[in-house]
Amino acid sequence: MATNDYMKFVTEQFVRYMDQPKEERKKLREKRKQEKPPFLYHWFGMIPFSLKLLFRRKS
Repeated sequence: MATNDYMKFVTEQFVRYMDQPKEERKKLREKRKQEKPPFLYHWFGMIPFSLKLLFRRKS
């Protein structure tokens, strides 16, 4: 991708973002936060999940 094309793309995305109302931007940000997996699962995979199940089963 040429530099000019990239700058055009970035500018279009920025203008589209700034045209949205502030409330809508906040809603989209909150929605993205809720869709993200928990921190431990994201960074360490299934190990915390399996340990949680193991300890839950023992108690």
